[in-house]
Amino acid sequence: MDRKIKVLVVDDHEMVRMGLVTYLNVEDDIEVAGEAGDGEEAIKAAAKFDPDVILMDLLMEKMNGIEATKVLSKSRAKIIVLTSYLDDEMLFPVMEAGAFSYLLKTSTADEIASAIRKAVKEEPTFQGQVTQKMFRHMNNKPKHEELTKREKEVLCLIGQGKSNKEIGEELFIGIKTVKTHVSHILAKLELEDRTQAAIYAHKHHLV
Repeated sequence: MDRKIKVLVVDDHEMVRMGLVTYLNVEDDIEVAGEAGDGEEAIKAAAKFDPDVILMDLLMEKMNGIEATKVLSKSRAKIIVLTSYLDDEMLFPVMEAGAFSYLLKTSTADEIASAIRKAVKEEPTFQGQVTQKMFRHMNNKPKHEELTKREKEVLCLIGQGKSNKEIGEELFIGIKTVKTHVSHILAKLELEDRTQAAIYAHKHHLV
């Protein structure tokens, strides 16, 4: 990138913003285009300065970082979360909202600058603890996520108490095919019978 990377710093603590601004502005390839103290200010500042990267705090008054990220993820800016919090209630919602990278405030100034540079190259950055949490979260997905679209349809109908014949008629498939789907469902969900499958469907709100 020939021009400097424009960064918007969003944090409700003035001293934190001052520290980040002071450090980043001495970098040859980075400039702080603007600052914001909460999510509402961040949205206005982003519209005004059109940053390449937004450093986003999470816990702020008026509008928190998760809500602001939902709005700003529609812009071209890459959003790097910079927070003190690593709990599931913060990490996963903000990533789903559109955050690109996730750093803790224990990061060094060099690590933050590196994450900014990587972001404009479409390379996300996650610290070790964050990566471990995300990996465990991915591995803890409900077993029904492994089912095919058709198998999920069959499971839903099992949950409604329908017989193989009724399932076949509703999905326009033969009973033999229905039995095959049921067998695959029980195997993938590690269940013993249709009753357990019906209970599973209700437990996971698939019906």
